[in-house]
Amino acid sequence: MPFNPRDELARDVALPVEGSEFGGMVLAHNTRNRAEVDTALAEAQASGATLLKPAEDAFLGVYSGRFADPDGCLREVAWNPNFEMKADGSIRLPD
Repeated sequence: MPFNPRDELARDVALPVEGSEFGGMVLAHNTRNRAEVDTALAEAQASGATLLKPAEDAFLGVYSGRFADPDGCLREVAWNPNFEMKADGSIRLPD
C-alpha cells in the first residue's frame, strides 16, 4: 500500500481513516518551550477542546500534542528546538 500522508495523520490522532470527516489538515501553533505546549493544551481543554494526543517527544527533538477544538478542527501545539522563534513570534526555518 503506498504512503498516504492524510491516512497517516488520521492514524496519528486516532481518527478512522475510512468514513471520517477528517479533511487531512491540522493547524499548528509553535511555542517557545516545552512548558508552553503543556499550558496551551490544558487551556484548550479548559475551553472545551478534546485532547486527541497528549504532548510527547517526537522526531528531531520536537515535543507536541494534538486536540480538536469545539468545532472539530484539529490543532497541534508544538515546540521544536530546531526552529528559531523571534520576539514577535515569527519562526526562522533552518536552511
